[in-house]
Amino acid sequence: MTTPIRMVTLDMAGTTVADAGAVEEAFQLALDAVGVTAGSLMADPDEYIRRTMGQSKITVFTELLKGDRHRAERANVAFEHAFDQAVDRGEVSAIAGAEEAFAGMRSAGMRICLTTGFSPATRDRIVASLGWEGSIDLALSPADAGRGRPWPDMILTAVLRLRVDDVAEVAVVGDTASDLLAGTRSGASMVIGVLSGAHSRSELSQAPHTHLIDSVADLPELLAL
Repeated sequence: MTTPIRMVTLDMAGTTVADAGAVEEAFQLALDAVGVTAGSLMADPDEYIRRTMGQSKITVFTELLKGDRHRAERANVAFEHAFDQAVDRGEVSAIAGAEEAFAGMRSAGMRICLTTGFSPATRDRIVASLGWEGSIDLALSPADAGRGRPWPDMILTAVLRLRVDDVAEVAVVGDTASDLLAGTRSGASMVIGVLSGAHSRSELSQAPHTHLIDSVADLPELLAL
């Protein structure tokens, strides 16, 4: 690297956080809440859920419900409630190596921002449940930045809030094609896909990126910490 990395933005679910299928379950419960079945909306519900991982949930529901914003908002509220319950039941945990990676990056003087498609309330619930308040510098949701992934708004908002001088000093890490596209659009010099989440090596390979690694546990070595 010719430019040192000063800030790393990392996705949550699938990248730094394991949820034991809670996202998929909450998605199904959200559709139940607005009186539709996934099968009536799409041929392969599981594939749709997996494909849209990483994106803003309200945007996903609005698209899925054909622009019906009122129903999308109801579905999103139900989704957040169901996922919050999963967090409270202890079904969310740190992906192996995530906390060690945080510690190594901060010891090297790097700032850490978590990004997610969840609402700020659910995001903060996850952070609190994992005890990560003192391990990161910032956590952002689409509501904080304007648009969610695949747009670069959250990454660029982190650049401004954490006073990073140059987008070339940023590394972006995520487990979906949307994460990698957002990172590329932001101008980050490192756009790193991890294979611990929703998308396969084949899918991530087709998205713009600079590196693919097995998991966040491999990040310190990649960053030469």
